Amino acid sequence: MPTKTTSMAPRRTGGLTIATSVYDRLRRDIIGGALAPGHKLGSNELRERYKVGISPVREALNRLVAEKLVCLKDQKGFHVAGIGLDDLEDLVRTRCWIEEIALRQSISNADDAWEDGIVVAFHHLSREPRSAAQEGYAFNAEWEERHRAFHMAIFANCGSPRLLAYCDLLADQANRYRQLAAAISYPDRHESTEHKAIMDAAINRDADGAVKLHLAHLRDTIEIVKRSGMPIPPHQVAP
Repeated sequence: MPTKTTSMAPRRTGGLTIATSVYDRLRRDIIGGALAPGHKLGSNELRERYKVGISPVREALNRLVAEKLVCLKDQKGFHVAGIGLDDLEDLVRTRCWIEEIALRQSISNADDAWEDGIVVAFHHLSREPRSAAQEGYAFNAEWEERHRAFHMAIFANCGSPRLLAYCDLLADQANRYRQLAAAISYPDRHESTEHKAIMDAAINRDADGAVKLHLAHLRDTIEIVKRSGMPIPPHQVAP
């Protein structure tokens, strides 16, 4: 989501604030799984990790609390927000509600420019390997960026910047679960086929078909995690 900077924050060359840089890097480490659910985010550790002072660390942590990627517990400080099946089910249910609205509105407002944007985004996504490694699943940051761009291209014509921003935020909150599901299902799940089917329905102005395919795409994450039988430790339940 877009971030704001203030004149009080220290700045790097080129105008990017140190606080924004720390926020971006910490957010990426949480979403990508480098910092695991439940991990204690001590100020000294973060200052050393990102080579910054305490003020930008505190600002980044407070912003991530607002996004529910970090939690603050009395007497225990900041932690990476936990995960749990109840949280996953609530998150996917909310995404289904919100993203159905965005998808239907986007198709209702369909035009050639919107359609071209979807096709180009799908082309870019289809050219990037799902995994960064050949021998198994490994997080591929470029694929993740293109994946996000593809789904946001489909919603892009909904006419509501706030709705788009909320879709983006929920996608970030879901990303840790998506990484878990990807590690379990790779290489058997054919996400490219799912994406193409959603694209085809959308650009053919088939709102009902596109919604059905998109919601199934979201719900697959729950089913993959459930079928795996993978236990979630008690300390990782959602805050």
